[in-house]
Amino acid sequence: MSKKKPSGKYLSTLRNIGIIAHIDAGKTTLTERILYYSGRIHRIGEVHEGTATMDYMPEEQERGITITSAVTTCPWRDCLVNIIDTPGHVDFTIEVERSLRVLDGAVGVFCGVSGVQPQSETVWRQSEHYRVPKIAFVNKLDRPGADFSAVLESITTRLRAKPLALTVPDGEGPELRGIFDLIDEKRLVFDQADQGVEFAVFDWTDEERAHLAPWREKVLEAAAEEDDALMERYLSGEVLAPAEIRAALRKATLGMRLVPVLAGSALKNVGVQPVMDAICHYLPGPAEVPPAEGLDPVTKRRKSFPVSPDAPLSALAFKVSLDSGRKLVLMRLYSGMLQAGDTVYNSTQGVRERVARLFKLHAGRKEQVEQALAGEIVAAAGMKDARTGDTLCQENDPVVLERIGDYRPVISVAIEPRNSEESGKLDEVLEKYLMEDPTLAVKRDEETGQVVLSGMGELHLEVILERMSREFGLAPRSGKPQVVYQETVGGRAEAFEEFHRELGEVMHYGGVRLSVEPLTRDSGRDVVLEVAGQTCPAAWLEAVVEGVSDGLQSGVIKGYPVQDVRVRVLDLARREGESSPAGYRMAAAMALKKALAGAQPLLLEPIMWVEIGVPDDFVGEVVGLLGAKGAKIENLFDRAGQKVIQALAPLSPLFGFSTDLRSATQGRAGFVMKFSRFDVLD
Repeated sequence: MSKKKPSGKYLSTLRNIGIIAHIDAGKTTLTERILYYSGRIHRIGEVHEGTATMDYMPEEQERGITITSAVTTCPWRDCLVNIIDTPGHVDFTIEVERSLRVLDGAVGVFCGVSGVQPQSETVWRQSEHYRVPKIAFVNKLDRPGADFSAVLESITTRLRAKPLALTVPDGEGPELRGIFDLIDEKRLVFDQADQGVEFAVFDWTDEERAHLAPWREKVLEAAAEEDDALMERYLSGEVLAPAEIRAALRKATLGMRLVPVLAGSALKNVGVQPVMDAICHYLPGPAEVPPAEGLDPVTKRRKSFPVSPDAPLSALAFKVSLDSGRKLVLMRLYSGMLQAGDTVYNSTQGVRERVARLFKLHAGRKEQVEQALAGEIVAAAGMKDARTGDTLCQENDPVVLERIGDYRPVISVAIEPRNSEESGKLDEVLEKYLMEDPTLAVKRDEETGQVVLSGMGELHLEVILERMSREFGLAPRSGKPQVVYQETVGGRAEAFEEFHRELGEVMHYGGVRLSVEPLTRDSGRDVVLEVAGQTCPAAWLEAVVEGVSDGLQSGVIKGYPVQDVRVRVLDLARREGESSPAGYRMAAAMALKKALAGAQPLLLEPIMWVEIGVPDDFVGEVVGLLGAKGAKIENLFDRAGQKVIQALAPLSPLFGFSTDLRSATQGRAGFVMKFSRFDVLD
């Protein structure tokens, strides 16, 4: 089948965006309205009713939260918008990370009462890392205590961003009546009889114009700063046309010099259409962001392709999901084009893959398509080996794109099958979940025979066990969640060990001298060969590195992986006719254990960042409770009429903390916890 030759014009009207925010800021509610107003769905689903389109998993509907990022496509104006609705809960941060990796723009959603919250900061930093231009939507301005100006201030101070209000609320809290458009100088009032589909547009009154003048002036100044000709006309008192203002603000947004901010309430159907307009006006198309860079797997040089369907293929598999037991690979095409039935090259794993079918996704539903073009997000069926982070390209012009960041599990639970029949099936099911979720880890305890499942938090593991029961009919016995530790060293030590043994009627010898020393936190591992003046076969050196790498998987305190260490291989002893790779591998592992034991081994535990919002009356109780959990209070300040307490605490005493907190504060405290680092808490 010959490929259709596409026009590149679609790139200017395509938008790949994500909805990012703290849990319960209203991301999914906003997405529902966007889909409804664009005609993609014909009935608004609500999160609190368990009917939201994008929360299609039963676990999401039951809890009223987003667990897995969902992809959909909808038209608006002359644009086609691909939307990824991401989770807000910290246990599912990887879903946000891998979504941001393939997006061109994002909409940050903030609660009009709480402003910038902890997970808001996390996802915002992730988006900054990937240089993703953003607009912001201040939601829930109908709630008592809402303060639009305070939210803008928190965006400035906590996110170090430059927010620019393009719409402001007409009233706040229960008095919210509509919004003021600062560019077109209009007042918009949304008709609740048809769920906000229709809205009335009014010119500003003289009183409104005077009230809104400072807001409008900031918009004009920001636009003029982007264009010398506009600046000259602005200073001379000329009227700037709305199209000119938008063009200048688009330039500033794409350059990440400012963040356009819209106001409203998604639940009350106020202010959503201006957000949709802003997505088209200010967020980039695929051709307006830098091309994705990677490495040539042969030359190891930096390499990129133009964002064009005529360029060689380069695509990133950013998520693997299971659809009725069948594997679907979600990918973003950065260049080239792909057709159902094509064979592509997986340059990450060095294998060929056949794309049997291609789909556009709408949350839990699929729409089959014949081809996908540069800039598009699609799902592919039939690919057996692809994993999250793999690059798909042409074998005759290969590239390996930057992988998605790794996350280290912090909590584990022991599970065991109820009978022998379930045992084989359990391994098979876990393998599927590992393929789908790179933040999960599984290992089998050789002593007890138990399977230890590790993840990012209690909710993460709870959801996996529920899915296992619902999707595969498995209900393994599970123990209490346990903390996942790591090990490191506090000092330097050197060791020499020899291995000399007959294996399979052949004598094997190896002698290795090495040293270990600590690195700074989160530095990982570093193995350095310093075999000065020795000419050693490459196979020996490879065996030493393998022995060290294997040894670092299990430390000397409790057998946890060793991190933040540098291992220097200093000397290899040899015996003529007996030295062998197997000998050096065993000797390296033995020398490493001895050196680790002599280098002040330390146990590293997950340290969590805890933020609690609590009324003044209960501050003493919360401080006392944190002290009992071994926490260190880092900050205490006022926000939205509450005291906010920020602390660092080891994970293990925090099991069941939310229950203790509710009891101590009569249920009036809010609690957020996220992983900070592995460390020794002073």
